[in-house]
Amino acid sequence: MIKVFVVDDSAVVRTAITTLVTKEPDIELVGVAQDPIFAMEKFQRQGWPDVIILDIEMPRMDGLTFLKKIMATRPTPVIICSSVAQKGSRSAIEAMSVGAVEVIGKPEFQVKNFFEEVHERFVIAIRAAANSRLKATTKPASNFLTSLEDKKSADAMLPKINRALNSTNVEKYIAIGSSTGGVQTLEAILTKISPSSPPILITQHMPAGFTASFAERLNRICPVHVKEAANGDKLERGSVYIAPGELHMMIKRINTGLVIEIKDGPRVSRHKPSVDVLFRSCANEAPRNCSAFILTGMGDDGARGMKELFDKGATTYAQEEKSCIVYGMPKEAVALGGVSKSLTPTQIIEIIRGMK
Repeated sequence: MIKVFVVDDSAVVRTAITTLVTKEPDIELVGVAQDPIFAMEKFQRQGWPDVIILDIEMPRMDGLTFLKKIMATRPTPVIICSSVAQKGSRSAIEAMSVGAVEVIGKPEFQVKNFFEEVHERFVIAIRAAANSRLKATTKPASNFLTSLEDKKSADAMLPKINRALNSTNVEKYIAIGSSTGGVQTLEAILTKISPSSPPILITQHMPAGFTASFAERLNRICPVHVKEAANGDKLERGSVYIAPGELHMMIKRINTGLVIEIKDGPRVSRHKPSVDVLFRSCANEAPRNCSAFILTGMGDDGARGMKELFDKGATTYAQEEKSCIVYGMPKEAVALGGVSKSLTPTQIIEIIRGMK
């Protein structure tokens, strides 16, 4: 049983989440509290939960402060569920950077209807959190992905080109895919690379509204220029391009250069943006100039795209297991035979810093 505790000052939200989780046979709600102070009192009396669902704006102590205390003293999987997160605020992005494994935006009104609509996503988030490496001991998550909608491949967005294109005069570039735990890993990597690094394309699983705030935060703290990618952006050295939430990011060759294409479309590998879409476009347009990295994340998005890149001569890397919060995406990429080498974040930094 996954023991879940809810910290939210709204009685309506506490009741809605209680109703949601009690429908699941493998999830047990062990308590609720209206703020972190009450939560700590209950933890001391009844023990520590496996997963904490946490609001940001609360009386006496805000959720972000509480999250930082948790991660500093007893790292525990935390899912942020907040109306602030709905807006893609800096607070929500900071929560992910200090250790939240998932952020779910909730509306300020019609909360009951909202939780009924996101029931499956919420349960998936709880199970993924319980399986994350923040815990001292973990149990494999059940196969909850099988209940989702039929999974589409990158074919839904662009065809696979089998011929190997000539890469002459196209500069080197980097493509990165990540999901759960990726915010922390990306921040650790991008703050330590050279300002003259090759252009970097990143697909991080995030909803609309979050990616702009995430890019703004990284731009403030990194030596490279970071922006949310826009259609028509030309790849330039020293720049990082974050795929917009709820849209797919691809590359396209224009003469001897590469530009970004942003397109709407179906979810691919159950995600939008999808790493498989980004990697497929790189494999189609300029594979031999690409160094691709697949980082921590749940599921298998990016694994097939990385195998396509590998088969066409790209240099491909996966984050090694011990440093991943969730060893899902890298594990699947390795299993498909599309990874040249598995690396720690420190080794990834060294690889990127050595690229000219």
